[in-house]
Amino acid sequence: MKRYKKAFLMFLVSAMITGSIHSNALAWENWNPNDPITDEWKIIDILIARPLGIVAGILGTGIFILSLPYTLPTRGVDEAANTFIKRPFQFSFTRKCPDEDM
Repeated sequence: MKRYKKAFLMFLVSAMITGSIHSNALAWENWNPNDPITDEWKIIDILIARPLGIVAGILGTGIFILSLPYTLPTRGVDEAANTFIKRPFQFSFTRKCPDEDM
């Protein structure tokens, strides 16, 4: 009897996992860019994500200045500037609105 309980439990777990994967795939197929939800994503992108990117760029500039004594001897200034300054400001100012990859 214990063996059947274990087999039944394994069946239930596998059915739940399979069902959740299928429902996510089905929901993705029915999404299109003209849904009303995209307006909400635009608002979130403009009011929250982009200002956070600007703040990250400003804080990144400070971190970049603090890291200069460590990056100058190793010639990693360009990579540090790209990581701490360029990418956050590109995130804020040069992306499409709304960005589906966000």
